[in-house]
Amino acid sequence: MQLEVQLGRLRLPNPILVASGTFGYGREMAGVVEVNRLGGIVPKTITLHARKGNRPPRTCETPGGLLNSIGLDNDGLEVFLARDLPYLVSLGPPIIVSIAGKNPEEFEELAAQLDKAPGVAGLELNLSCPNVAGGIDFSTEPARCHQVVAGVRKVTHLPLLAKLTPNVTNLVPIAQAAADAGADGLTLINTCLGMAVDWRRRQPRLGNILGGLSGPAIKPIALRAVYQVAQTVKIPIVGVGGIASIDDVMEFLVVGASAVQIGTANFYDPTVSVRILDALPTALAELGVRSVAEVVGTLRPPPLESPSNQSNLCPVE
Repeated sequence: MQLEVQLGRLRLPNPILVASGTFGYGREMAGVVEVNRLGGIVPKTITLHARKGNRPPRTCETPGGLLNSIGLDNDGLEVFLARDLPYLVSLGPPIIVSIAGKNPEEFEELAAQLDKAPGVAGLELNLSCPNVAGGIDFSTEPARCHQVVAGVRKVTHLPLLAKLTPNVTNLVPIAQAAADAGADGLTLINTCLGMAVDWRRRQPRLGNILGGLSGPAIKPIALRAVYQVAQTVKIPIVGVGGIASIDDVMEFLVVGASAVQIGTANFYDPTVSVRILDALPTALAELGVRSVAEVVGTLRPPPLESPSNQSNLCPVE
């Protein structure tokens, strides 16, 4: 069975990756997960300089999901290069470094320095974090998205994934702008902006008031985004949002994703990625194919109505 996937110039041993912000920098999971088997690791987003992040509380469980308002808490690029990257590279899977900047110049500086760092397989441009001031500005307008991606493309030879927000009316033109600017692929989607309230105290449950919703609750939104973008934008897509089973993975592949990232599920089931990978060959065989690529974007139109199946339809008043 052929599990390798190609995302532009980025080649992965299999399509099962772990998402930024949910796997730390590898050390946190190394004693629990067979990390060497993963298709890729996207470590926690780094910024040019250290960030303290948002005031606590920073997380809040909701029905079907998790709200987070971490605020890109990290030790900055210098510490990442000296302490975290060498360890990550030693784990084996491709390392796709997630970066975020306050402006296009910071994105470019991060990319230029990482371009010289040994062991980096690619960059994921976090254009869409909803938990920081201005954090989603770069993926809510096509022109700003194009500016950042094009600027980064000029300073690095590394493959680029542009991670976009679902918090827009129409994601397609923004995705197209990223592709036109030189992105090798797209990561769809980041978290959905949300809120939780303690009505008895009349207070928000997050210190930052608003946060990003992840987990099973956003899977239908993520599937919709991948499907809509895949119809028009002709670069590979990495699907992310609520994936916790092999069925979830196959749904994303069928609607147009070439690979997936496991996110929130890592918090409550750290071994989920490897178990999904174990189940992938059987799922591919069930469809009568021998490679992941044969499944990507093969969604069929719904069957035409016929008198024989009308009785099974739910009445809508």
